[in-house]
Amino acid sequence: MMIIGVDYHPSFQQIAFLVEETGECGERQLNHSDGEAERFYRDLKQRGNRVRVGMEATGYSRWFERLLAELGFELWMGDPAEIKAKRVKKQKFDREDARLLLRLMREDNFPRVWVPSPENRDLRQLLWHRHRLVQMRTRIMNQLQALAMNEGYRWRKKLFSERGRAEFEKLPVGFWASRRRQELLELLDRMNPTIEKLTAAVEQEARKRPEVLRLMTHPGVGPLTALAYVLIIGTPTRFLRGKQIGTYVGMIPTEDSSAGKQRLGHISKQGSSLLRFLLVEAAQAAARIHPDWRRRYVHLAMRRHKNIAKVAMGRRMAIQLYWMWRNGCEYSQSVQCGSYAGQLGTGHGGK
Repeated sequence: MMIIGVDYHPSFQQIAFLVEETGECGERQLNHSDGEAERFYRDLKQRGNRVRVGMEATGYSRWFERLLAELGFELWMGDPAEIKAKRVKKQKFDREDARLLLRLMREDNFPRVWVPSPENRDLRQLLWHRHRLVQMRTRIMNQLQALAMNEGYRWRKKLFSERGRAEFEKLPVGFWASRRRQELLELLDRMNPTIEKLTAAVEQEARKRPEVLRLMTHPGVGPLTALAYVLIIGTPTRFLRGKQIGTYVGMIPTEDSSAGKQRLGHISKQGSSLLRFLLVEAAQAAARIHPDWRRRYVHLAMRRHKNIAKVAMGRRMAIQLYWMWRNGCEYSQSVQCGSYAGQLGTGHGGK
């Protein structure tokens, strides 16, 4: 078997390889744009070599992963943080990184990570596309609100009603302000139907998955949050405890403690930023409609700060959804007989 450590970059890759049967080893730099890298791997396939490739989890590598899958080569994806921790030398350059990956694979010490399926990744594109369009729509709406406020009108949601928009369009403004208003309204009119179609697609995909429908029984959780949670977490068996979910999505504080003194910082923000955003939004919705979640949120906001309370409730929701998914139960069942994470109304003392 030929083992290849790949230090991947968007425009090229630095490789270090070893052929176990012959002991042959070497290093090469392969460019992507001129097809050199693709020719190299296809040539290995023609020779009938068995190949195992190891690389750090990174972006802009979908084409490379598809190529290796097409050729039938084994691909190991590694955790960049753990790989960095295994570096002994205080020297970092491309050739040394490729050598490190090769050495970890040879020693069977390569920190592999879970890799989602192509279908999973494609559905994530649906979620990201809708999320970005909603952000763009929000910026457009904020600009329209600013135009109205500059003319002395603070209409808020009324601005986007039929009557409010008619009044807004009649406001006497300058030439360029008028053109800006017109073009922003046209953009808004074009984006709304697109977002509605994407939302319908998300709901359709959510209805295909029983685990997503089960998570939607949780207060504040809709098809978008539930589908994103299932796609990004992958499978609950990857985690032994609910607390590991908070670490995975980056909703626990960083820590720099020593000599008995604890120093906590901001949340780590590791993992999916989209899932963090959706969890915090869903937790706020749950606090508005569910008395237990409202009581917990108010208690945390009084003790600390409302922003900290929002993140804490989002983390609690992530753990709650994990136990619902793992135990195969709905929200009402998880509160009655689930883990401690679902018992929001637990008091201090016995009955």
